[in-house]
Amino acid sequence: MIQTRHGSCHCGAVKFAVDIDLAPPGQRSPPLRTAEWFASTMRCNCSFCRKTRMWKNHVPAESFRLLQGAGELTHYRFGEGGIDHTFCRICGVYPFVSASEPVMGGDFYCINIACLDDVSDDEYAAAPIRYEDGANDDWGHAPRVTSYL
Repeated sequence: MIQTRHGSCHCGAVKFAVDIDLAPPGQRSPPLRTAEWFASTMRCNCSFCRKTRMWKNHVPAESFRLLQGAGELTHYRFGEGGIDHTFCRICGVYPFVSASEPVMGGDFYCINIACLDDVSDDEYAAAPIRYEDGANDDWGHAPRVTSYL
């Protein structure tokens, strides 16, 4: 079910709230957007996700609220520059990204769910994971090996 969760970077300078669904299949709310990216958490093997160990969950922009620390965020864009990767400039933690893609319904945030402060170990263990083969630009399929993700 969709719940408001709170997250932060490691040092606590950046804080946010997000309406997000981490429930396992069969217990999930209808997604706020019908695109497959909004129906599960995701792990990707692209060069960026692999190096940052990003465990992501997409949410519509209206589901995200930055509560504190806008001035402590630093930004990184690569490739075509369409994704704004944000990091805390103090501790270096990567709590979320933002972007706008028509195929995904417009503006969205991609939350690093490992930065959520009020999620139990059992909730993390039950969260559905979809794997993406970003290393081969095959976003609709899992890579051959996923155990390291």
